[in-house]
Amino acid sequence: MSKPVVAITRPEDRAKKACDIVEKLGGEPFLAPTLDLEPVNSKSLKDLIKRKDELDWIIFTSPTTIVSLNKFYPDFLGSLNCKLAVIGNKTGKLAEENGLKVDLIPEDFTAEGLIEEFKERKITNQIIGIPRTLSARPVLPEELEKMGNTVILAEAYKSLFPMDKKAVKELISKIENKEIDAITFTSPLTVENFFKIIENKEKIAKLLSDNILTVCIGPITAKVLKKYNITYIHPDTYTVPDMMELLFKKWREQNE
Repeated sequence: MSKPVVAITRPEDRAKKACDIVEKLGGEPFLAPTLDLEPVNSKSLKDLIKRKDELDWIIFTSPTTIVSLNKFYPDFLGSLNCKLAVIGNKTGKLAEENGLKVDLIPEDFTAEGLIEEFKERKITNQIIGIPRTLSARPVLPEELEKMGNTVILAEAYKSLFPMDKKAVKELISKIENKEIDAITFTSPLTVENFFKIIENKEKIAKLLSDNILTVCIGPITAKVLKKYNITYIHPDTYTVPDMMELLFKKWREQNE
């Protein structure tokens, strides 16, 4: 059985783990980031830092938030005196590596999963800081505010259109030439940016459904794939390792 070529569309600075897993499972990774992440010391982030002693909770939705805080405010994490909620094991692990205690991590690694946990615990009338990208979905701050909480939203990093379009265009060419066996998407923006670069969207969407095993990390990203009428699969647990395990299990089943 030949090695499957797996396209990885994650931001380059977060793609190493995915590439390593693909190689470990017997595949060949092809990295073509359709999203770039840039830490920013925004005015809203400065305001959040000033108000840190007011916080009852702080929420980290991705490792990039922690990277950004460490870059601009290296003493901030060590001075926190509030409860911490995170989305995802990777974010939680990085928080713990930075000396923080994680008080809440939802079983469902989505904003909706975290909201349900807050509702079950009847967390209300709290001041909650959420440093993240402003391009993230609004559901988390909106629902927390509906519960009577005060949310301090701060821009900790920007989600950018891929700065290196060459790799993405090479990926599109490989898809058209049937040189890609599987493709992975780990956020809605990785899909949206990919299709912004594509000229013949219907053609590529059909190839992703018919010729390529398309795998996404979870149901939020899946909604965007549905919009383009793409057939996909995603794991029950929304992590990169689980996504890759599912990908290779399905690929072997199809190629035995």
